[in-house]
Amino acid sequence: MELPYAEPYKIKTVEKIYRSTREQREKWIREAKYNLFKLKSSQVFIDLLTDSGTGAMSDEQWAEMMRGDESYAGSRSYELLRDTVERITGYPHLIPTHQGRGAENVLFSALVKEGDLIPGNMHFDTTKAHIEFRKGIPVDCTIDEAYDTEHYHPFKGNVDLNKLEKVLKENPREKIPFVILTVTCNTAGGQPVSMENIRQVSGLCRKYGVPLYFDAARFAENAYFIKKRERAYKDKSIKEIVREMFDYGDGMLMSAKKDGLVNIGGFIALRNLETYRKAIVYSIMFEGFITYGGMAGRDMGALAVGLDEATEFDYLESRVEQVHYLGRRLMELDVPVQQPIGGHAIYLDANRFVPTIPREQFRAQALAVELYIVGGVRGVEIGTIMADRDPVTRKNRYPKLELVRLAIPRRVYTDNHMNYVAEVLKQIYDTRHEAKTGYRIVYEPPILRHFTVELEKI
Repeated sequence: MELPYAEPYKIKTVEKIYRSTREQREKWIREAKYNLFKLKSSQVFIDLLTDSGTGAMSDEQWAEMMRGDESYAGSRSYELLRDTVERITGYPHLIPTHQGRGAENVLFSALVKEGDLIPGNMHFDTTKAHIEFRKGIPVDCTIDEAYDTEHYHPFKGNVDLNKLEKVLKENPREKIPFVILTVTCNTAGGQPVSMENIRQVSGLCRKYGVPLYFDAARFAENAYFIKKRERAYKDKSIKEIVREMFDYGDGMLMSAKKDGLVNIGGFIALRNLETYRKAIVYSIMFEGFITYGGMAGRDMGALAVGLDEATEFDYLESRVEQVHYLGRRLMELDVPVQQPIGGHAIYLDANRFVPTIPREQFRAQALAVELYIVGGVRGVEIGTIMADRDPVTRKNRYPKLELVRLAIPRRVYTDNHMNYVAEVLKQIYDTRHEAKTGYRIVYEPPILRHFTVELEKI
């Protein structure tokens, strides 16, 4: 008889969370101008805003924190991180940064200029912002299946090779500094990219002489899906799969707050020495010296340990299966979600959930606010507000997908918490036809507005 599944860890420390009343939450979200980012953490019962930097570290990571070398230049902690990254990825040149957008800022400052085209698979918000801030143009080459939340495709993060080759073929080489491949693809619903697709994208990049970089915040989860869904890799270890993935590219950017299992940090890892030398100019300007780059030595040490832990199958099975447990519960309740379930989050399909709210009234944001009011659960809108305005016309961009992301922190919540979230969503879904109006914007910054936007209820 097969034994039931159990997490490959035990809990050593717990943190109290506060169960508020609906009346309190209605007051708090109104005071926050209906922006979930503006809530205090003490006002949230289950916090699924992001899985970035919100996970629990292991005893081995905490031990390495105590051994951190805080030397300004050439610390032991930097050497440990550099050697770990090279062993896992094969990339010898490391630039630590304070987090993922710091890595984007450094590398894009070195490589992106006005008018450049950056093809990729559904660029995430900060990636798109860093490209457009430099007057570059992100070009989405994701497969069409990714935009149908009810269609099952095992690798919805894949690049459409015809779309990509069209961009590479019809534009001058000097206008395309690189292709960026996000693994897993967050904006598509935490969807993985297959090894076959990675290999084919790499082949096109080689054909046209364009470097391929990975946005690798969740690279280990992507490797897990390759092992589970590509027959040729079922007997491969996660570390073997990861190494093959990165062998097809020229470098990577990483928010280490995801699959690095740390609370802060990021890095760039490169194969090419010339590109490294271009980038470290901006690393020193924006981040810090090249052997710490915005990270404390203790955090670099914890990251080195975390990268090894995150590329072990037992950890990944536990992490991904908890996400899928919530996904299965919601599908049993007929709650509309992006299928198949991704690696780090559940994505509610607001277009199917609350179609009665006009898109210009930000239906995904309305759903996210209702989730907080009813159950104290904080998610995040990935829809029209996050899509921002067109940098030229300044009109709202309406993406094909209007999603609410429920990102599950690593090693933090239990399945009872997942059951609670499912029941809250069932209550909201059962009364969805009562939702007729949404929100209007009363304040927004010129870029990355979703972090600080202020709204009022219509």
